[in-house]
Amino acid sequence: MPLVTTESGKKLFVTEDGRKLVTVIPGDGIGPECIDATLKILEAAKAPLVFEIREAGASVFKKGLASGVPQETIDSIRKSRIVLKGPLETPVGYGEKSANVTLRKLFETYANVRPVRELPNVPTPYSGRGIDLVVVRENVEDLYAGIEHQQTPGVAQTLKLISDKGSEKIVRFAFELARAEGRKRVHCATKSNIMKLSEGTMKRVFERVAQEYPDIEAQHIIVDNAAHQLVKRPEQFDVLVTTNMNGDILSDLTSGLVGGLGFAPSANIGNEVAIFEAVHGSAPKYAGKNVINPTAVLLSAVMMLRYIEEFAVAELIENAVLYTLEEGKVLTGDIVGYDRGAKTTEYTDAIIANLGQKPRNAQVRSYRAVKLPQISPEPAYVKARSRRIVGADVFVESDLLPEQLGPALEELAEGSAFRLKMISNRGTQVYPPTGGLIDLVDHYRCRFLYKGDGEARQEDVVDLVQRVGSRFRWMQIEVLQEFDGEPGFTKAQGED
Repeated sequence: MPLVTTESGKKLFVTEDGRKLVTVIPGDGIGPECIDATLKILEAAKAPLVFEIREAGASVFKKGLASGVPQETIDSIRKSRIVLKGPLETPVGYGEKSANVTLRKLFETYANVRPVRELPNVPTPYSGRGIDLVVVRENVEDLYAGIEHQQTPGVAQTLKLISDKGSEKIVRFAFELARAEGRKRVHCATKSNIMKLSEGTMKRVFERVAQEYPDIEAQHIIVDNAAHQLVKRPEQFDVLVTTNMNGDILSDLTSGLVGGLGFAPSANIGNEVAIFEAVHGSAPKYAGKNVINPTAVLLSAVMMLRYIEEFAVAELIENAVLYTLEEGKVLTGDIVGYDRGAKTTEYTDAIIANLGQKPRNAQVRSYRAVKLPQISPEPAYVKARSRRIVGADVFVESDLLPEQLGPALEELAEGSAFRLKMISNRGTQVYPPTGGLIDLVDHYRCRFLYKGDGEARQEDVVDLVQRVGSRFRWMQIEVLQEFDGEPGFTKAQGED
């Protein structure tokens, strides 16, 4: 059973009789019911697939495996490269990391894709507006890299890491998805007006890559304005690409526009592995009651079929779903109320009965294969034409007031290669005083600049830190550098 690479760059495990292997993880809570309904519909639609059923989530945590993902599941995914999964629970009190996050991280599924479209007979305040968009979220970097430190007993830090390489992969994917789905516009949503270096990296990469896609309209939008516009006029958006936490928030917002998480499919796509799953959770209070709506998992399977380039079967199933919803005879409890909603099995049977039917009003978009970005797997090393060390930020813990801490640090820096420029507290300059009224914590950033004309040496920084450490507890150092003549650091609020 060879591993085949398609022209669009996807790796698929294909059996001798032409079927494609899929690792299926039923999941927790309502997951097995949703997966069972989906597999029945895939079988009825004669999807050319073969399944390996594997475990992850709560059942694995209970066996004492902290990751929630056993080796047999990892091995199956490495073989199949395609995963269809139900929601996984992260239990409280045992287990460590989310099994969902573990799977995404293990296989570098850098693109989280969440299509959002108006569905027939799913009433919302936006019904009739024709919402049809896709949120493409960077899925690996940003604050969700999970690099955190308790720097003082009262101040915690999370590192926000955004790379050129990570930004280029997600931006290229967004443009390729727009082309594959016949979409005409890509918005990039960032907070680069405030985080000019980190979020600004995404914006700059977007503007550079957009030049290679002249057939697609490219617009940058500040993320808070994107949220405002999504509520005010969502139909203006086609594809929205954004950083990890922004995308987490905006994609849940967009799901709410069209009926909620019960109708929200998603994909986590990397260059080696793709994972397809509903956005919703495991909803344990509904588990085993045969009342859950499996549409989100089913539409995730439709996304999977298109990813593996089984377009005809995907269209067959999506048409049957739309026809069933449009007909309105068999609707689940989340739409019409659980006291009179159809059972999960009844809804599943109705979709199977409607295979081959087409809705009268709702339209299925024409798709072609998404071309995966071909970016070197080698570690990214970006070389500047010139660089120099111009200073250091030393973060210290102290109960002194700024007017006491400043002179003490100036005295310690005497005879070193640096001078104290300013001290900030939670990002705002407090020394020299600016006249502001600042609520202080015991966490200070102390900015020292090189006194010479050339470049400071790393040993000069070490000497400075030893001097500061002779009196104060320090917990972090950031070397201040210039790259190609531009500062690689930002100023504090109030800093000149």
